[in-house]
Amino acid sequence: MININYQKSKFIILLLSISLLLIILTGCINGNPTPKELLKKDNVDIFMLDDIVFSNAQNISRVYKKDYVVGKEIGEIKKNSDQAYNFKNSTANKLPIGTKIYETNTHIYIAIVDDKEIPYLKMVEG
Repeated sequence: MININYQKSKFIILLLSISLLLIILTGCINGNPTPKELLKKDNVDIFMLDDIVFSNAQNISRVYKKDYVVGKEIGEIKKNSDQAYNFKNSTANKLPIGTKIYETNTHIYIAIVDDKEIPYLKMVEG
């Protein structure tokens, strides 16, 4: 009787340990947000460069509190799509084709449309 209960306890502990490990691993491999995830949201404004998605940051107040200097050009929008399966590097869902993207001396990136600077942020996980 004691032996059976001991074996059940070991089995339950083993199952709990494996479950906890799977939960932890699942949380670690979520990765960066994808166009598929982001395009599900209303009014999202994104583009993709170097396999990283950038999101419009015009409505984020902390972006406007930053003093930044526009640096070198890092890319150009070459394609428009609002479908995730068509979203590749140099694709945007709102920015016009030909829009130049620039890095800054901060974590902010700038798209210039009609001489107007539009801030974007990289969408990366922790």
